[in-house]
Order: sequence, then C-alpha cells, then structure tokens
Amino acid sequence: MNRPQIMQMVNQLKANPGAFLGKYGIPQNIYNDPNAVIQNLMNQGKISQEQYNWAFNVARNMGMK
Repeated sequence: MNRPQIMQMVNQLKANPGAFLGKYGIPQNIYNDPNAVIQNLMNQGKISQEQYNWAFNVARNMGMK
C-alpha cells in the first residue's frame, strides 16, 4: 500500500467512520474503541500483527498520533 492509498483510506474513515468500519465487518458496538477494532480485525484474520506494526509506523512517520 502506498501513501496515496493510505491517505484515501484515512479520508474515507474521517468522512464516514461507520460505513468505513462496516465494510470491514467491524461491529458497531466497538466503533469507539480503536484497540477493540484492531483486535477484531486480527481475530478475523484480516490483518496480522506485522501489518498492524507496519501501518502504525507509517502513520507515526506521517505525523499521526
């Protein structure tokens, strides 16, 4: 995934968090808990720990907190 793709996803998430999270199968009751969302994605096998670590580092390097 490159920077423009990441930024597009971030913009989609900001514009409509529910629709964005819903298309990844995230239950509504955990939308407000980032750790629960990440854990849910890992439990579903949609992301690995390595993918999370990569995305975390990319976001941190882009100035996100």
